[in-house]
Amino acid sequence: MSGIPAALQNSMPREIIPTVVPTSLEDIAAAKKRYGAFSPALHIDATDGVFAPNRTWLPLSGEKLPEQGTTRYEAHLMIDNPLSIGVAFARAGATRIIGHIEAFSNAENAQEAFDMWTKAGAREVGVAILLDTPLEDLMAYMQLCDFVHMMTIAKVGKQGYKFDERSIARVAELHERYPETVISVDGGETKDVVDDLSRAGASRFCIGSALTKAKDPEKTYAQLVKAASSQNAQG
Repeated sequence: MSGIPAALQNSMPREIIPTVVPTSLEDIAAAKKRYGAFSPALHIDATDGVFAPNRTWLPLSGEKLPEQGTTRYEAHLMIDNPLSIGVAFARAGATRIIGHIEAFSNAENAQEAFDMWTKAGAREVGVAILLDTPLEDLMAYMQLCDFVHMMTIAKVGKQGYKFDERSIARVAELHERYPETVISVDGGETKDVVDDLSRAGASRFCIGSALTKAKDPEKTYAQLVKAASSQNAQG
């Protein structure tokens, strides 16, 4: 255990959200089939080959995410110019859209994007921050978003990168400053890591390799839910 003080822990509901890095819409449908029986949500990584080195599937006009009535989709935009792509995802059925502060020129630019995403159908908008971006850079965006999405790996765009231990202290610091803010974490999480991040103040956990490599993803998902909720059960 990380020894996070009890004062920094929080009682917000915990969410384990499987992640997909799609090369096609069919990849999302396959992830929905793999996880849909036990997970109500799916996290879609979207990259443009600029902000992150790889390129993923991005929605074209008129395309819809599969079975939106039974799955809640969130789109994580690792995109250099995220406004129009966020609109496309919202129109396709994503109800949470996440944009990186590193991709916005300023808070006003972010507010414009958030307004457009909401008008297109998003119910929540979040700001993401890379591991090496100072938390101080986030402050101008805190009043604009519904939640903060913190990367817990040093590189982004693909699954399999190793969890960075610096993330635990960063989550704890942000939670101490903004105890009512929902903190989502993303990258390299295992059962033990989820427990530590939950104690630090995270309440949403986007899980990639731990589920894609699992022989029994439903069992692994249940173990992750238990780890995320352990500090709540202990008070």
